[in-house]
Amino acid sequence: MTHYKSYDLYNPTEEHKMLRETLAQFTQSEVEPQAHEYDRKENFNLDLFKKTAELGLMGITVPEEYGGAGMDATAAVIVHEELSSSDPGFALAYLAHSMLLVNNLAQNGSEEQKKKYLPKVCSGEWIGAMGMSEPHVGTDVLGMTSTAEKKGDKYILNGRKMWITNGTIDENKTPCDLVLVYAKTGEKNGRPLVSSFLVEKGMKGFYVGQKIKDKLGMRASNTAELVFENCEVPVANLIGHEGDSMIHMMKNLEIERLTLAAMALGIARRSIQIMNKYAIEREAFGKSLNFFGQIQKHIGDSYAEYKAAKAYVYETARNLDINKEGNRLDSDGVKLVATTMSKNVADRAIQVLGGYGYVGEYVVERLWRDAKLLEIGGGTLEAHQKNITRDLVKNPSVLNV
Repeated sequence: MTHYKSYDLYNPTEEHKMLRETLAQFTQSEVEPQAHEYDRKENFNLDLFKKTAELGLMGITVPEEYGGAGMDATAAVIVHEELSSSDPGFALAYLAHSMLLVNNLAQNGSEEQKKKYLPKVCSGEWIGAMGMSEPHVGTDVLGMTSTAEKKGDKYILNGRKMWITNGTIDENKTPCDLVLVYAKTGEKNGRPLVSSFLVEKGMKGFYVGQKIKDKLGMRASNTAELVFENCEVPVANLIGHEGDSMIHMMKNLEIERLTLAAMALGIARRSIQIMNKYAIEREAFGKSLNFFGQIQKHIGDSYAEYKAAKAYVYETARNLDINKEGNRLDSDGVKLVATTMSKNVADRAIQVLGGYGYVGEYVVERLWRDAKLLEIGGGTLEAHQKNITRDLVKNPSVLNV
């Protein structure tokens, strides 16, 4: 048995360590050189995105028999942390594909659905997305107005999905290849039945309403409104049974929130590296900036908060079984803590760099802009606070450990 003092929480196995080294090299050589350009152009680098498939990353949590890497939640955290240390927008596109669609399908799809679609989305042949939020519905999932009515061997899907990362793959409003869409399929005992469907590009009635432009951050990922207008979806593309998908959604939200928290770690780490280097090299009044107490507070607080959040994220990843639900308390907790931490750290980095922190060349202004989205997407801070409070009422014994 490995002695507990030699256990590496962040790289628990040689496989995890090799994955991190591979990602660090890929990020430095491939992701970093293009990050500034694609942020400024507000474009998605599809060619680079497909290279992540060559590394076996698109199906990081998918069993090998379907073309995935068969790895765990810690591996997913490593990928998102490393990519986000350079280009969080690119990492968000990766998350939308690999976690929101691919992992969801691998966990909840039928054998036929997994055999049909997983090899395509794991290989990068197809790019995917997930559609849950709507123009007037976000956190209030049961308020969605999208519907699917069964007619013969098809479901007729109607509705609009908003803020969909990867919804379009280019400037011409070309839809992504596969979308996992949530919709209501009726009611039972006065409660809506929420179901999910696999909708392919080219299915009648499915198109991109608009590409969302002029975003504050995450500009290297495409965001779109998707429209389903009497969209004909084969019955075979229903995931599970009608009404199953609230469970599917809640289960997949756990890995989504964990990996969003991992993105926050990457942003914070890079911000600390930049401000620490600048404070060492820059002088004022004949001394290095890091001599001054105000600068020491920015750097010291940032480092301590980052390390605390990192331990929480990786401990949660260690305990999270992607095949089961029941980790909401800490998946909400890590996202609540880490996302605000990353925004604050990036803000301090801008402050330490002064005027240089305000321009793109020094990166931290982009990291700050990207960090803000993490407090909103995948569940708002307020939603996490509500969930944590309710879960502690149900299970106060977790505070005894």
